[in-house]
Amino acid sequence: MLVCYSSSSEEESEDAVPTDENNSFSRKCQEEEDGNNDGPARKKHKIEQQAPKSRLPLPGCLLAMFPDEEDAETEDSSLHGGRIRSFKHERGNWASYVYLPYHPEEEFMELLEDLLSFASAHGAVLTLQEEFHLSLSQTVVLRHHWIQPVTQSLKAGLMHCKRFLCTAGRLRVYCNAERTRTFLGMEVCAGHAQLMDLVHEVDKTMTDFHLDTFYKDPSFHVSLAWCAGDLTGQMKEGCIQGMQSLVDNHEEGPFVLQLDCEELCFRTGNKTFRFPLKP
Repeated sequence: MLVCYSSSSEEESEDAVPTDENNSFSRKCQEEEDGNNDGPARKKHKIEQQAPKSRLPLPGCLLAMFPDEEDAETEDSSLHGGRIRSFKHERGNWASYVYLPYHPEEEFMELLEDLLSFASAHGAVLTLQEEFHLSLSQTVVLRHHWIQPVTQSLKAGLMHCKRFLCTAGRLRVYCNAERTRTFLGMEVCAGHAQLMDLVHEVDKTMTDFHLDTFYKDPSFHVSLAWCAGDLTGQMKEGCIQGMQSLVDNHEEGPFVLQLDCEELCFRTGNKTFRFPLKP
């Protein structure tokens, strides 16, 4: 710090008037003192004034890393064909379930068209499933950091399970626990014991992670179509019997759905993990 002081020379008297040079020197000293007196608080205030007042938008590549996170507008059931979530969507929560995929043949799709036409004529307008599968777990909610350990646990438990064939041929009407959706399904008639073995292994993982296990006395089935609301009474009164007649009196005899159980799938959010069964 520069200190300015007056000379004590006898040549200067009390009544002496400062010259322009002295005034300039005094002002310079004062400016230097003011500059040196800028404390942390004043500097912080200057930095805050220079800081931008709004955040920069995230790059598109980062936003694309989380396609499973839906906006609030996706809670609108009209955007999902009238379907209502069994649980509220929250960011970071992943709807997850285990299933056996079914890849339909042309004959199956032709029969489905006849079944849906018959149901529509009897007042039950059904929507075809986007994909066909046989569920081996309830739909549970996983946090993102659980996905890897749950997947590893399922893989370890299913690695010794063998492939098998199961068949289905009897139509049944199902409704979810919330009574918000009705399903037309084809129930398994052969392969029940092997399916229970798979459920037993899946339930071990669910138990380890404190998740809901499968139903105690499950009706294994492949869901064919659905509609919003509870239409179980309406479909059971006369509709289901007529549709079963279409299945039993198919072109070349009763139609039997054959499901080659070669791999299990674990879907969580928009990711699908596959576990091949042993030959």
